[in-house]
Amino acid sequence: MSSGSKRIKFISISVPVLYGNHAIRLTPEKRKPTTPTDHTHEWTVFFKPVLNNIDLTPLIKKVTFKLHETYENPVRSIEKPPYQVTETGWGEFEIIIKIHFHSGAELGVNEKNFQIFHGLRLHPFNPQHPTKENGEVHSVLYDELVFQEPTERVFEILTRKPSNLLPYKLSDPDKRSQEFIRTDEMDELARLDVYISKVREEIENQRNQYKDLEQEKLALLQ
Repeated sequence: MSSGSKRIKFISISVPVLYGNHAIRLTPEKRKPTTPTDHTHEWTVFFKPVLNNIDLTPLIKKVTFKLHETYENPVRSIEKPPYQVTETGWGEFEIIIKIHFHSGAELGVNEKNFQIFHGLRLHPFNPQHPTKENGEVHSVLYDELVFQEPTERVFEILTRKPSNLLPYKLSDPDKRSQEFIRTDEMDELARLDVYISKVREEIENQRNQYKDLEQEKLALLQ
């Protein structure tokens, strides 16, 4: 077994990532001679670490974006950051984002590829919500790359810097809908606690109803 390819038992390590798309309405100024006349928006689909100073290139061989089959060359392969594809179009559809890791014992990586499904968003989630004049839309989602029992090489790469920590503040106040920070995580955990409490309460209610029905059944059989 080559150096760095040995797996570390009982350890998992995660890397917070963002994926999604930005979209903007096409204006006459932004249209190119080759832009189809029925295309209404320009959009960019992307995948990146939450922290901009985290370099995943020692792990990631390439990121592929599978677009709708009507696009020329629908599977786009990006081999270095920024991992993103910019196109124009008129409709929303599902994009498959696949993260391909380097393979081979000599690299000590050998991790399974990671796949994400993203619904391209060109229009606001809530039509009643006020929109920007240029129709700007941001659909940014949070996820984590989780490495279970990583190889020594992967562990070394991911612990060079604290890659699993979220920033405490936005890089720019205008990017509220484009970034994910520590308070977002805390808010999400608080919401999960509320939902868990509701589920437990409902389970208890169902259990009590079941007991009542059992008692009624026994009473009828006597």
